[in-house]
Amino acid sequence: MANLTILRTYALKDPASLPRSILFSHTETSLTIYDAFPKSMFHFLILPRASSKPEANELDSLRTLLKGDKARAKQVISALREDAQTLRKEIEDEMLKRYGFKWDVWTGFHATPSMQHLHLHVLSADLCSEKMKNKKHYNSFHPKIGFFLDVDEVLSWFDAEDSYFAAMAKLDPKDHEAFLKQDLACFHCGSAMKNMPALKAHLQEEWDKQAARVKAKLERKRQLEEKSDTVENSDQVHSKKQKADSNTQ
Repeated sequence: MANLTILRTYALKDPASLPRSILFSHTETSLTIYDAFPKSMFHFLILPRASSKPEANELDSLRTLLKGDKARAKQVISALREDAQTLRKEIEDEMLKRYGFKWDVWTGFHATPSMQHLHLHVLSADLCSEKMKNKKHYNSFHPKIGFFLDVDEVLSWFDAEDSYFAAMAKLDPKDHEAFLKQDLACFHCGSAMKNMPALKAHLQEEWDKQAARVKAKLERKRQLEEKSDTVENSDQVHSKKQKADSNTQ
């Protein structure tokens, strides 16, 4: 049970008391921590800080937040999204540093999370990780199944009619947990996978192919730029020579 409430414990703590192995960064209103069991090459959680247990109760999950004051809920989610945008840039910088290219980053909530306290997942769009061990893990982050709710989608509910907002905000566990039992399929190409080892091998192949394509494109761009610079320099030299010849006549 302690593991299920650890995020709430972090949210109520002074960030300075959290070890660097857990805390990535913080603001006055949020904490960004490393996911203890990352399901992608990059995986973080952003959670709103709480100053009291009543506030922590309000922030127990996306469902409890949406049950309360609508304006307050939108404010909290919008703030998390803003922090995620900053984090996304840092992830992309690290992608370039480590791998020489950047790829997509997903930002969203689990419809029925396994851990208490609202938290926004920010993870790279690869799902390549040794911690990805079973169907439930994978389907909970599959971007097209419906269990993983993109933050922008959730924010769009607030601009819809009240009846639609109320229907979406219910987040009935019975409805969403059925998504976790769907058959394994690659989120890139939709190919059915017979088991997790086959899926993980396939996802790594997909990422490797993506890396090769992007790096080849970047290399072609670099070569074209070098060629353009060479032509430009040659034209400049030729122009200077013509001008010098003209001055001597």
